[in-house]
Amino acid sequence: MRMLLQHPPTAAESPRFVQLSLQQDLLGGWLLVRETGHIGQRSTVKREQFLKQDEAMAAFERARDANVRRGFHIVFAQGEATR
Repeated sequence: MRMLLQHPPTAAESPRFVQLSLQQDLLGGWLLVRETGHIGQRSTVKREQFLKQDEAMAAFERARDANVRRGFHIVFAQGEATR
């Protein structure tokens, strides 16, 4: 599952983005990857591991909702239907 969120650009800065990715690892756990930054510049990547898919999905949804409240807009979503 993957989602790209983008914040509208300001006059002085390029648009900010957040990319969330949820994927299963080789040992049966789940990995939530968050990449953030300004488009065309360096980004920051953070990884968080979960043992259960439900926990990972809940973290994915919390991250998505927090960014939407901060003014980001969903521009791309792939995978399971989002609520």
